[in-house]
Amino acid sequence: MSAKLQSLIKQSRPFGSLEQEASLAIARLASELGAEQADLLRDSGITATQYNALRILRGSQDEPLSCGEVGERMITRESDVTRLLDRLEKQGLVVRARDERDRRVVKARITERGLALLAKLDEPMSALHHRQLGHLG
Repeated sequence: MSAKLQSLIKQSRPFGSLEQEASLAIARLASELGAEQADLLRDSGITATQYNALRILRGSQDEPLSCGEVGERMITRESDVTRLLDRLEKQGLVVRARDERDRRVVKARITERGLALLAKLDEPMSALHHRQLGHLG
């Protein structure tokens, strides 16, 4: 693995440690897997981060979630969940409303359009995951 990774990233000197090499290999793999996912999502008009947020909202079983609750469940750290949800709302994929018990809290819920988009993406995303990682199990 060492020589191949060194060649891929055009590094002429050996890695400082096995841990450094492993960390760089994981980062490289995550980047490659993410790029393929971004390519798949591009035609749908959403990013991988937006896809993740939509999946979180679909998985909440019709229970609206606050920005903080969405942020806690994200795969990648998103510094501004409010803007993320703004973009999804503008596309008609999410709706937001003030919490009835605490008007300071705004909760988001996936729309039928958002559910339809995810349903359309479920099979292609599953096929991508199988192609990328099916050989592991």
